[in-house]
Amino acid sequence: MAPAKKRNVSSAKTTEQSVKTAKIDLNTKVESILESRKNANEVFDILEFLQSAKEKDVVNAVNACSKLFCTLLEKKELFLGKLPGEEEALSGEYSAEEKYRMFMRHRYNSCVEMLLEHLSHELHGVKESALCCLMKFAAVEGQHPLEDLDWSEHYSFPRELIQAVVKRLLSKTTDNSLMISRFQEFLEMEDVRYYVMSSIREDVGKVMDKNKGALVPIYQNNVFTLMSNISVPSQESELTNFMVKQEAKHDDWKVAKLNEHKRVFERMWLGFLKYKLPSNMYKKILVILHDSILPHMSKPTLMIDFLTAAYEVGGAISLLALNGLFVLIHQHNLDYPDFYKKLYNLLEPSVFHVKYRARFFHLANLFLSSSHLPVYLVAAFAKRLARLALTAPPTALLIVLPFIYNLIRRHPSCRVLIHKPSTEDEPLEDPYLMDEEDPAQCRALESSLWEIKTLQKHYHPDVAKAAMSINTPLSEKEDDISEVLEITTYELMERDLKQSQTKNVPLEFETATQLLKGGANVLGQHFCLD
Repeated sequence: MAPAKKRNVSSAKTTEQSVKTAKIDLNTKVESILESRKNANEVFDILEFLQSAKEKDVVNAVNACSKLFCTLLEKKELFLGKLPGEEEALSGEYSAEEKYRMFMRHRYNSCVEMLLEHLSHELHGVKESALCCLMKFAAVEGQHPLEDLDWSEHYSFPRELIQAVVKRLLSKTTDNSLMISRFQEFLEMEDVRYYVMSSIREDVGKVMDKNKGALVPIYQNNVFTLMSNISVPSQESELTNFMVKQEAKHDDWKVAKLNEHKRVFERMWLGFLKYKLPSNMYKKILVILHDSILPHMSKPTLMIDFLTAAYEVGGAISLLALNGLFVLIHQHNLDYPDFYKKLYNLLEPSVFHVKYRARFFHLANLFLSSSHLPVYLVAAFAKRLARLALTAPPTALLIVLPFIYNLIRRHPSCRVLIHKPSTEDEPLEDPYLMDEEDPAQCRALESSLWEIKTLQKHYHPDVAKAAMSINTPLSEKEDDISEVLEITTYELMERDLKQSQTKNVPLEFETATQLLKGGANVLGQHFCLD
């Protein structure tokens, strides 16, 4: 066994030494290419390492390419303008200087293509180093453009390179969540973010139209992951971090204007949302819509169609659509005729068990806070909640009961649901129609809240105590339901278990001191130990 162990150690040392040797060789080649143009062909050796099967060799080659081509870009030793083909460059009447620049420009293009392919590599280390190198190229290209234009009249930015990177990140076959999270640091730069948003919109349009609008789950998930990492600043003064700084004309550049960012952000999201999405993605989008998407849009009202369609779906998706609709109704004067009818129909037994329960009751409380709502509508909500309360868990009942009391406080006309003297001793059938979808036709005002009276016999003492509140006149001050919105069964049990007993429970009026003696010796009169 000992010799084998020795062999393993020596082989590990040999591998480490070979990596170091390769790194030194690559650095030497880069320096020799930069020192003399006679060594230009050594660039092929560096590019060959880019195609190695070993991760460390590829990463070292990426670093070498980064150093080499960034230096050549800064020295302006790459051909500018429309690049002739390699055969044309050799046969054409070009000077030696121009031929060298064309040759290195072709090698640069080959390097970029290989790095783009490496963004789909199976090893994360290779993908990450390739991404960082490409973004470094983009930064240097921005400062030293490869297009032969008059830059006093044009703006320089490597749009094509950014588009190519975005296209690779939005893979149709591989989940690129890790790579996209690594790419997030580059999205903090205003110009990169702007052109990434434009690239996403173009790519989504091409891919989804090619698939005739059919679901492409992995691709759409990559798109959503990338878009959800994009946030636009709230003020124009915050647009300060640019990868490429335009000289005198920077303030006139559309990328330096907040309204342009909002416009592109809006078009990106609308372009994505117009296609069919996986159902789980609807939920993810609706969760972030009200605070991460709507505030950054130049015209939030353009989301009306998407939100109303989501609200019509039913279930958890409808609950989540409430947040976005709330923003549009309160801040942008959205008129939604059947809004309360739909909200009424969302009140089902399942609403007490979804993980968005707290958010739903918070928003429902806001929507029903207006004192101008018709009495029949408020009565319908109170009655439906009371009926659902009969089968609700204790954690939900601690929300529902104060919720109903607050509705009655806001609308004194609903007190008729509590006080019906004429029916006090008469066993009657409840006229309320639970299956009626229209709150105006459910006959809630003809009924009473007998369900709350029933809950006074509930097994949980907190629920029974809350239900007892209806026996006395309700105070004018509303109950604060925010404290109980997030309460869980575990927290409820922990609270009950931690309650300390304030006093001992008396079992006898005279404490016994001995067995069969005490309490006026009652036991001794009837029993003995013989």
